[in-house]
Amino acid sequence: MRLLIDAGNTRVKWQVVEGERRVLEGVGALDNDPFASLSAVRGKVSRIAVSTVASEDKRRSMTEALSCYTSVKPCFYWSEAERNGLVNAYEDPGKMGADRWHGMYGAWTRLGGGFAVVDAGSAITIDFVDAHGQHLGGYILPGRRMMLRSLRNDAARIGFEDHRSDAGDPGASTTECVHHGLFWLWQSMATRIHQDCRVRAIDRVLVTGGDASGVLAAGLGADHLPDLVLHGLAAIDAGESEQP
Repeated sequence: MRLLIDAGNTRVKWQVVEGERRVLEGVGALDNDPFASLSAVRGKVSRIAVSTVASEDKRRSMTEALSCYTSVKPCFYWSEAERNGLVNAYEDPGKMGADRWHGMYGAWTRLGGGFAVVDAGSAITIDFVDAHGQHLGGYILPGRRMMLRSLRNDAARIGFEDHRSDAGDPGASTTECVHHGLFWLWQSMATRIHQDCRVRAIDRVLVTGGDASGVLAAGLGADHLPDLVLHGLAAIDAGESEQP
């Protein structure tokens, strides 16, 4: 069995797979123990593959948490310059978040070229890949929690309640103004993504991440693939494990 882990800035998503079969899965906060249910497969995991953008301190904490359930050392996979025809636009690929590369590679193995990947997590990342597998670059925007935290912490007189909204109309309270404003920005983002795709002759958009449903509600026309990063990670790990 293989354990696949996508560790973001705030949460960990993982799956235990055997061949193509998903045996177990979980999601949890990095600050808690997100791996508790791994006790059900204790001693059965033979390989661990990790995609992470977490800090070094959080990465070490995650490794320590894993050691409570398995003695297998995790393999950490990072962004690359090229793999199997997918070419990174970054001059220094090591400066790209691993989740972006693994999400793109997951899309590449599923679709071939000509797609955009939107990962709506703590940050929202958008990456474009042409029909030949050339990464055309992308964008990084603050995600929902980051934007709300910024307003709460940096604007002393903007007080609002936690509230999710799929409305972009002008708000009639500070809470509505904040949450409708966020949705309004997402609507604008969705429009721009579609415009950029038309310019670049890209006809497929894939969305993943914890806030994917909100971005879709804002008008993004995309296929929702919650496990896209893990899919790309699994494909890369399978290729590496087959190396002599």
